Amino acid sequence: MAAAKKTTNKAEDMIAEAQKSFEANAEKFGKGFEGVNVFGKETMDAITQSTEIATKAVEELNADIAAFSKKSFDDSVAAAKDLATAKTPTEMFEKQAAFATSAFEGFMAQAAKWNEAMTAATKEASAPMAERANAAKDLAKTYSA
Repeated sequence: MAAAKKTTNKAEDMIAEAQKSFEANAEKFGKGFEGVNVFGKETMDAITQSTEIATKAVEELNADIAAFSKKSFDDSVAAAKDLATAKTPTEMFEKQAAFATSAFEGFMAQAAKWNEAMTAATKEASAPMAERANAAKDLAKTYSA
């Protein structure tokens, strides 16, 4: 009878330990699941933020391109009118060369400005996603520990 009681106590202890282990693991799993949900929401927020930044940058670039195109067209019309006033072929070629040089230099300056703006916008738009990548790395460390 003592052996049966000892075996029963041992079985009850094992069941109690298994229950504690199960509860601890279930709680850990629940917290991990909550962490994954929070991580997913924060990642979606970062995607939204990145998209808004990129959209704003594209809108600004489009507006700048439109303004530059209008100015270039107006400058071309003014240059054509100026060319029409040339009295000699030499004067016409000089005016044309001056306009071409001015147009080229203006375009190159504008292209450099657009390049700088897009570089800055790309850096700014990618920042929220870089933060999420770091957060993912940190989250992965918690699961491997």
